[in-house]
Amino acid sequence: MKTKFIIILVSVLVLLILSLSSMFILDETQQAIVTQFGKPVGGPRTEPGLNYKVPFIQKVQYFDKRYLKWDGDPNQVPTQDKKFIHVDTYARWQITDPLQFFIRLRDERSGQSRLDDILDGETRNAIASHELLDLVRSTNRTPEVYEDYLQELEILEDITVGREEIEAMILKRANERTSDLGIVILDFRFKRMNYVAEVRERVYDRMISERNRIADQFRSEGEGEARKIEGDKERDLAQIQSEAIREAEMIRGRADARATEIYAAAYNRTAMSRDLYSFLRAMESLEKSLDENTSIILTTDNELFKYLKDTR
Repeated sequence: MKTKFIIILVSVLVLLILSLSSMFILDETQQAIVTQFGKPVGGPRTEPGLNYKVPFIQKVQYFDKRYLKWDGDPNQVPTQDKKFIHVDTYARWQITDPLQFFIRLRDERSGQSRLDDILDGETRNAIASHELLDLVRSTNRTPEVYEDYLQELEILEDITVGREEIEAMILKRANERTSDLGIVILDFRFKRMNYVAEVRERVYDRMISERNRIADQFRSEGEGEARKIEGDKERDLAQIQSEAIREAEMIRGRADARATEIYAAAYNRTAMSRDLYSFLRAMESLEKSLDENTSIILTTDNELFKYLKDTR
């Protein structure tokens, strides 16, 4: 009885192990293929949920169903107009046929390596076939100039293709080369472009010399304006001084005329006062010297007689 129980228990355990080994679960981010002795069996498993395989003989190869990133290595590439630039790129790709992907590339590391070859090669070919202006600009536009002195600096040359079209061209050609790999490249972009060190130094020197030229122009215009302001100041100062002198002479003349009038009036007023004073003194003398019983004899040239004669 005990031996029979052990046999049943072992059988149950074996069946349980076989059942667990024959099942595998896919979540929403996964897809898989089943291989037997290294070769794929059946179609790809792409739906999430419970799946089955032959235990121990068959194995499961999992692949990501989500968008995957590809980040290229910065490379030094010459353009069509012989300008060397550093180019850094990135892309997004997806495994669309896991069976074909497994047959051709086996795993994601191999897929990344294959994309390195394809995308880097297409990037080099595209850059070498176009000028630098087409790589850094997307449209022909009229620049907005906020300062008059920048008018001649902001004249942009026209482009024939443009950056976005070049990116689309690289994406299209790369997808043509990956069509039999079970993957699709969803997006490709230039992350960054820059001159190599030697060219960058020359560009900086040219920018510095151009800004120095503008600064010299500003200084020259400022000095000319300063001289103009100085001349205007001297002219205005001379005009103000001349008007002040003329006004001072006019005031002085009016003051002299007024003083003359005052002197004349004062002189006339003094003469009249002196005569009145003499007359009053004479009258007071007569009043004190004469009464009802007094008689006097005056010559015709006497001062008192003059006043008496005038009153008559």
